[in-house]
Amino acid sequence: MRNFNQVIGHRDVIDHLQKGILENKVSHAYILAGEKGAGKRMIADIFATTLQCEEGGTNPCGKCRSCMQAEGSNQPDIITVTHEKASLGVEDIRSQVNSDVAIKPYSSARKVYIIPDGEKMTEQAQNALLKTIEEPPEYAVFLLLTENMNAFLPTILSRCVTLQLKPVNLQLIKQYLMDQYQVPDYLAEVSAKFSQGNVGKAIRYASSEEFIEIKTETIHVLTHVEEMKNYEIMQFVKKMAEKKNGDISDYLDLMLLWYRDVLMFKVTQDINGLLFSDQVSAIRKQANSKEYEGIEAIIQSIEKAKVRLKANVNFDTAMELMIFVMKEN
Repeated sequence: MRNFNQVIGHRDVIDHLQKGILENKVSHAYILAGEKGAGKRMIADIFATTLQCEEGGTNPCGKCRSCMQAEGSNQPDIITVTHEKASLGVEDIRSQVNSDVAIKPYSSARKVYIIPDGEKMTEQAQNALLKTIEEPPEYAVFLLLTENMNAFLPTILSRCVTLQLKPVNLQLIKQYLMDQYQVPDYLAEVSAKFSQGNVGKAIRYASSEEFIEIKTETIHVLTHVEEMKNYEIMQFVKKMAEKKNGDISDYLDLMLLWYRDVLMFKVTQDINGLLFSDQVSAIRKQANSKEYEGIEAIIQSIEKAKVRLKANVNFDTAMELMIFVMKEN
Protein backbone atom coordinates (compact mmCIF):
# COMPACT_ATOMS: atom_id res chain seq x y z
CA MET A 1 0.00 0.00 0.00
CA ARG A 2 1.23 3.47 -0.88
CA ASN A 3 2.01 5.92 1.91
CA PHE A 4 3.36 9.46 2.23
CA ASN A 5 6.95 8.19 2.49
CA GLN A 6 6.72 6.97 -1.10
CA VAL A 7 5.70 10.34 -2.53
CA ILE A 8 8.54 12.07 -4.40
CA GLY A 9 8.76 15.72 -3.30
CA HIS A 10 5.82 17.82 -2.04
CA ARG A 11 7.07 17.65 1.55
CA ASP A 12 5.43 20.97 2.45
CA VAL A 13 2.01 19.68 1.36
CA ILE A 14 2.49 16.33 3.10
CA ASP A 15 3.78 17.95 6.29
CA HIS A 16 0.71 20.20 6.39
CA LEU A 17 -1.67 17.25 6.02
CA GLN A 18 0.15 15.07 8.54
CA LYS A 19 0.35 17.91 11.05
CA GLY A 20 -3.41 18.39 10.75
CA ILE A 21 -3.95 14.70 11.53
CA LEU A 22 -1.46 14.73 14.41
CA GLU A 23 -2.96 17.84 16.03
CA ASN A 24 -6.55 16.86 15.24
CA LYS A 25 -6.97 19.98 13.13
CA VAL A 26 -8.02 18.47 9.82
CA SER A 27 -9.87 21.03 7.70
CA HIS A 28 -13.29 20.23 6.28
CA ALA A 29 -12.21 21.21 2.74
CA TYR A 30 -8.91 21.22 0.81
CA ILE A 31 -7.91 22.18 -2.71
CA LEU A 32 -4.93 20.27 -4.11
CA ALA A 33 -3.73 22.28 -7.09
CA GLY A 34 -1.17 21.26 -9.69
CA GLU A 35 -0.82 20.24 -13.31
CA LYS A 36 -1.74 16.83 -14.63
CA GLY A 37 0.74 14.23 -13.39
CA ALA A 38 1.92 16.33 -10.43
CA GLY A 39 0.64 13.78 -7.90
CA LYS A 40 -2.62 15.33 -6.69
CA ARG A 41 -4.63 12.12 -6.83
CA MET A 42 -1.93 10.01 -5.19
CA ILE A 43 -1.66 12.44 -2.26
CA ALA A 44 -5.47 12.68 -1.96
CA ASP A 45 -5.83 8.89 -1.91
CA ILE A 46 -3.13 8.46 0.74
CA PHE A 47 -4.59 11.27 2.86
CA ALA A 48 -8.10 9.80 2.63
CA THR A 49 -6.82 6.32 3.52
CA THR A 50 -4.84 7.74 6.46
CA LEU A 51 -7.88 9.60 7.79
CA GLN A 52 -9.86 6.35 7.79
CA CYS A 53 -7.07 4.09 9.08
CA GLU A 54 -8.02 2.31 12.29
CA GLU A 55 -4.51 2.76 13.69
CA GLY A 56 -4.95 6.54 13.79
CA GLY A 57 -1.43 7.41 12.62
CA THR A 58 -0.10 9.90 10.08
CA ASN A 59 0.36 7.18 7.43
CA PRO A 60 -1.91 4.29 6.45
CA CYS A 61 -1.04 1.14 8.38
CA GLY A 62 -1.88 -0.97 5.33
CA LYS A 63 -3.17 -3.80 7.51
CA CYS A 64 -6.46 -2.78 9.10
CA ARG A 65 -9.84 -3.49 7.51
CA SER A 66 -10.28 0.12 6.37
CA CYS A 67 -6.86 0.24 4.70
CA MET A 68 -7.49 -3.06 2.94
CA GLN A 69 -10.84 -1.75 1.69
CA ALA A 70 -9.21 1.47 0.50
CA GLU A 71 -6.55 -0.54 -1.31
CA GLY A 72 -9.34 -2.36 -3.14
CA SER A 73 -11.19 0.91 -3.86
CA ASN A 74 -14.21 -0.21 -1.87
CA GLN A 75 -13.95 1.73 1.39
CA PRO A 76 -17.57 2.90 1.76
CA ASP A 77 -16.65 6.17 3.47
CA ILE A 78 -14.20 7.31 0.77
CA ILE A 79 -16.31 8.62 -2.10
CA THR A 80 -14.86 9.62 -5.47
CA VAL A 81 -17.11 11.98 -7.42
CA THR A 82 -17.38 10.98 -11.09
CA HIS A 83 -19.04 12.44 -14.17
CA GLU A 84 -19.86 11.18 -17.65
CA LYS A 85 -20.06 14.49 -19.50
CA ALA A 86 -17.27 16.95 -20.34
CA SER A 87 -18.25 19.08 -17.36
CA LEU A 88 -19.05 18.18 -13.76
CA GLY A 89 -22.66 19.30 -13.43
CA VAL A 90 -24.97 20.32 -10.63
CA GLU A 91 -26.79 16.98 -10.69
CA ASP A 92 -23.48 15.14 -10.20
CA ILE A 93 -22.78 17.18 -7.08
CA ARG A 94 -26.32 16.91 -5.75
CA SER A 95 -26.57 13.14 -6.22
CA GLN A 96 -23.03 12.14 -5.21
CA VAL A 97 -22.26 14.73 -2.53
CA ASN A 98 -25.20 16.72 -1.19
CA SER A 99 -27.61 13.79 -0.92
CA ASP A 100 -24.94 11.47 0.44
CA VAL A 101 -23.30 13.72 3.01
CA ALA A 102 -26.36 13.74 5.25
CA ILE A 103 -25.91 9.99 5.78
CA LYS A 104 -23.48 9.28 8.61
CA PRO A 105 -20.32 7.25 7.92
CA TYR A 106 -20.87 3.53 7.53
CA SER A 107 -17.79 2.24 9.31
CA SER A 108 -15.41 5.14 9.93
CA ALA A 109 -15.25 8.35 11.93
CA ARG A 110 -15.25 10.44 8.74
CA LYS A 111 -16.60 10.54 5.20
CA VAL A 112 -14.06 11.75 2.65
CA TYR A 113 -15.17 13.09 -0.74
CA ILE A 114 -12.56 13.27 -3.52
CA ILE A 115 -13.44 15.44 -6.52
CA PRO A 116 -10.72 14.72 -9.15
CA ASP A 117 -11.80 17.21 -11.83
CA GLY A 118 -12.54 20.25 -9.72
CA GLU A 119 -11.95 22.71 -12.56
CA LYS A 120 -14.66 20.99 -14.59
CA MET A 121 -17.42 21.92 -12.14
CA THR A 122 -19.96 24.28 -13.65
CA GLU A 123 -20.86 27.44 -11.74
CA GLN A 124 -24.14 25.82 -10.70
CA ALA A 125 -22.27 22.73 -9.47
CA GLN A 126 -19.89 24.90 -7.46
CA ASN A 127 -22.76 26.77 -5.88
CA ALA A 128 -24.41 23.48 -4.97
CA LEU A 129 -21.16 22.26 -3.39
CA LEU A 130 -20.76 25.60 -1.61
CA LYS A 131 -23.95 25.04 0.35
CA THR A 132 -22.47 21.81 1.71
CA ILE A 133 -18.96 23.03 2.52
CA GLU A 134 -20.30 26.17 4.19
CA GLU A 135 -22.01 24.10 6.88
CA PRO A 136 -20.66 20.56 6.58
CA PRO A 137 -21.30 17.75 9.05
CA GLU A 138 -18.33 17.49 11.40
CA TYR A 139 -17.41 14.11 9.90
CA ALA A 140 -17.14 15.34 6.27
CA VAL A 141 -13.86 16.14 4.51
CA PHE A 142 -13.75 17.39 0.90
CA LEU A 143 -10.70 17.10 -1.34
CA LEU A 144 -10.98 19.15 -4.54
CA LEU A 145 -8.26 18.39 -7.11
CA THR A 146 -7.62 20.87 -9.88
CA GLU A 147 -5.28 21.86 -12.67
CA ASN A 148 -6.71 25.38 -12.76
CA MET A 149 -7.34 27.39 -9.60
CA ASN A 150 -8.92 30.19 -11.65
CA ALA A 151 -11.86 27.93 -12.49
CA PHE A 152 -13.16 28.14 -8.91
CA LEU A 153 -15.55 30.74 -7.60
CA PRO A 154 -14.02 33.07 -4.98
CA THR A 155 -16.53 31.73 -2.47
CA ILE A 156 -15.21 28.18 -2.97
CA LEU A 157 -11.60 29.34 -2.63
CA SER A 158 -12.33 31.23 0.57
CA ARG A 159 -13.75 28.16 2.29
CA CYS A 160 -10.96 25.71 1.42
CA VAL A 161 -7.36 25.27 2.47
CA THR A 162 -5.35 25.52 -0.75
CA LEU A 163 -2.25 23.37 -1.16
CA GLN A 164 -0.22 24.04 -4.31
CA LEU A 165 1.95 21.21 -5.64
CA LYS A 166 5.29 22.65 -6.77
CA PRO A 167 7.81 21.19 -9.25
CA VAL A 168 9.90 18.37 -7.77
CA ASN A 169 13.70 18.49 -7.74
CA LEU A 170 14.95 16.98 -11.02
CA GLN A 171 17.70 14.97 -9.37
CA LEU A 172 15.11 13.34 -7.11
CA ILE A 173 13.02 12.44 -10.15
CA LYS A 174 16.02 11.05 -12.03
CA GLN A 175 17.04 8.87 -9.09
CA TYR A 176 13.43 7.71 -8.63
CA LEU A 177 13.19 6.63 -12.27
CA MET A 178 16.46 4.70 -12.01
CA ASP A 179 15.58 3.04 -8.70
CA GLN A 180 11.89 2.24 -9.22
CA TYR A 181 11.68 1.75 -12.98
CA GLN A 182 15.25 0.61 -13.79
CA VAL A 183 15.49 3.38 -16.38
CA PRO A 184 18.99 3.86 -17.86
CA ASP A 185 20.90 6.90 -16.61
CA TYR A 186 20.67 8.90 -19.87
CA LEU A 187 16.93 8.34 -20.39
CA ALA A 188 16.23 9.08 -16.70
CA GLU A 189 18.08 12.39 -16.99
CA VAL A 190 16.33 13.40 -20.23
CA SER A 191 12.91 12.41 -18.88
CA ALA A 192 13.43 14.31 -15.63
CA LYS A 193 14.72 17.35 -17.49
CA PHE A 194 11.77 17.59 -19.84
CA SER A 195 9.23 16.80 -17.12
CA GLN A 196 9.95 20.21 -15.56
CA GLY A 197 9.52 18.73 -12.10
CA ASN A 198 6.37 16.74 -12.89
CA VAL A 199 6.86 13.16 -11.69
CA GLY A 200 3.91 11.80 -13.68
CA LYS A 201 5.26 13.25 -16.91
CA ALA A 202 8.75 11.94 -16.16
CA ILE A 203 7.40 8.42 -15.64
CA ARG A 204 5.41 8.67 -18.87
CA TYR A 205 8.42 9.92 -20.83
CA ALA A 206 10.74 7.28 -19.38
CA SER A 207 8.35 4.41 -19.96
CA SER A 208 7.29 5.47 -23.45
CA GLU A 209 9.24 4.05 -26.36
CA GLU A 210 7.84 6.93 -28.42
CA PHE A 211 9.29 9.77 -26.33
CA ILE A 212 12.62 10.09 -28.13
CA GLU A 213 10.78 9.85 -31.45
CA ILE A 214 8.30 12.50 -30.31
CA LYS A 215 11.15 14.81 -29.28
CA THR A 216 13.05 14.24 -32.54
CA GLU A 217 10.05 14.88 -34.79
CA THR A 218 8.96 17.94 -32.81
CA ILE A 219 12.45 19.44 -33.03
CA HIS A 220 12.45 18.82 -36.79
CA VAL A 221 9.27 20.86 -37.19
CA LEU A 222 10.40 23.63 -34.84
CA THR A 223 13.73 24.05 -36.63
CA HIS A 224 12.05 24.21 -40.06
CA VAL A 225 8.87 26.06 -39.13
CA GLU A 226 9.80 29.17 -41.17
CA GLU A 227 10.01 27.33 -44.49
CA MET A 228 7.19 24.86 -43.87
CA LYS A 229 3.70 25.49 -45.22
CA ASN A 230 0.82 25.79 -42.79
CA TYR A 231 -0.77 22.57 -44.02
CA GLU A 232 2.54 20.70 -43.52
CA ILE A 233 2.68 21.77 -39.89
CA MET A 234 -0.99 20.86 -39.50
CA GLN A 235 -0.32 17.40 -40.92
CA PHE A 236 2.47 16.91 -38.39
CA VAL A 237 0.26 18.01 -35.49
CA LYS A 238 -2.52 15.65 -36.55
CA LYS A 239 -0.05 12.81 -37.00
CA MET A 240 1.31 13.38 -33.50
CA ALA A 241 -2.19 13.56 -31.99
CA GLU A 242 -3.14 10.27 -33.65
CA LYS A 243 -0.05 8.58 -32.26
CA LYS A 244 -1.08 9.58 -28.76
CA ASN A 245 -4.72 8.62 -29.18
CA GLY A 246 -5.77 12.21 -29.59
CA ASP A 247 -3.68 13.59 -26.69
CA ILE A 248 -1.58 16.40 -28.11
CA SER A 249 -0.41 17.80 -24.77
CA ASP A 250 3.09 16.23 -24.83
CA TYR A 251 3.86 17.84 -28.18
CA LEU A 252 2.53 21.22 -27.14
CA ASP A 253 4.60 20.99 -23.96
CA LEU A 254 7.74 20.32 -26.00
CA MET A 255 6.94 23.27 -28.29
CA LEU A 256 6.40 25.48 -25.25
CA LEU A 257 9.72 24.44 -23.73
CA TRP A 258 11.48 25.07 -27.06
CA TYR A 259 10.29 28.67 -27.33
CA ARG A 260 11.04 29.28 -23.66
CA ASP A 261 14.60 28.20 -24.45
CA VAL A 262 14.64 30.62 -27.41
CA LEU A 263 13.41 33.46 -25.19
CA MET A 264 15.85 32.57 -22.40
CA PHE A 265 18.80 32.55 -24.79
CA LYS A 266 17.73 35.86 -26.35
CA VAL A 267 17.66 37.45 -22.90
CA THR A 268 20.84 35.89 -21.45
CA GLN A 269 22.91 34.67 -24.44
CA ASP A 270 23.81 31.80 -22.09
CA ILE A 271 23.61 28.17 -23.24
CA ASN A 272 23.75 26.86 -19.67
CA GLY A 273 20.32 25.86 -18.45
CA LEU A 274 18.83 25.28 -21.91
CA LEU A 275 16.59 22.23 -21.98
CA PHE A 276 17.36 21.60 -25.65
CA SER A 277 21.09 21.73 -24.95
CA ASP A 278 21.86 19.66 -28.06
CA GLN A 279 20.15 22.24 -30.30
CA VAL A 280 22.15 25.37 -29.41
CA SER A 281 22.72 26.37 -33.03
CA ALA A 282 19.00 26.32 -33.90
CA ILE A 283 18.06 28.02 -30.62
CA ARG A 284 20.62 30.79 -31.26
CA LYS A 285 19.42 31.27 -34.85
CA GLN A 286 15.78 31.71 -33.82
CA ALA A 287 16.66 33.91 -30.85
CA ASN A 288 18.61 36.24 -33.14
CA SER A 289 15.94 36.36 -35.85
CA LYS A 290 12.90 36.96 -33.66
CA GLU A 291 11.77 39.91 -31.58
CA TYR A 292 10.99 39.51 -27.88
CA GLU A 293 7.34 40.30 -28.54
CA GLY A 294 7.17 37.67 -31.29
CA ILE A 295 8.60 34.90 -29.10
CA GLU A 296 6.25 35.83 -26.26
CA ALA A 297 3.31 35.83 -28.70
CA ILE A 298 4.21 32.29 -29.82
CA ILE A 299 4.47 31.08 -26.22
CA GLN A 300 1.09 32.62 -25.44
CA SER A 301 -0.45 31.04 -28.55
CA ILE A 302 0.70 27.56 -27.49
CA GLU A 303 -0.62 28.10 -23.95
CA LYS A 304 -3.93 29.32 -25.40
CA ALA A 305 -4.10 26.22 -27.64
CA LYS A 306 -3.75 24.00 -24.56
CA VAL A 307 -6.53 25.91 -22.79
CA ARG A 308 -8.79 25.79 -25.86
CA LEU A 309 -8.37 22.05 -26.25
CA LYS A 310 -9.25 21.51 -22.58
CA ALA A 311 -12.35 23.61 -23.17
CA ASN A 312 -13.27 21.28 -26.07
CA VAL A 313 -12.71 23.89 -28.78
CA ASN A 314 -12.50 22.31 -32.25
CA PHE A 315 -9.06 20.72 -32.66
CA ASP A 316 -8.37 22.12 -36.14
CA THR A 317 -9.41 25.63 -35.11
CA ALA A 318 -7.19 25.61 -32.01
CA MET A 319 -4.19 24.33 -33.95
CA GLU A 320 -4.67 26.68 -36.92
CA LEU A 321 -4.74 29.71 -34.62
CA MET A 322 -1.53 28.54 -32.96
CA ILE A 323 0.24 27.80 -36.25
CA PHE A 324 -0.77 31.21 -37.64
CA VAL A 325 0.96 32.97 -34.73
CA MET A 326 4.04 30.72 -35.03
CA LYS A 327 4.38 31.55 -38.72
CA GLU A 328 3.68 35.27 -38.34
CA ASN A 329 6.36 35.72 -35.70
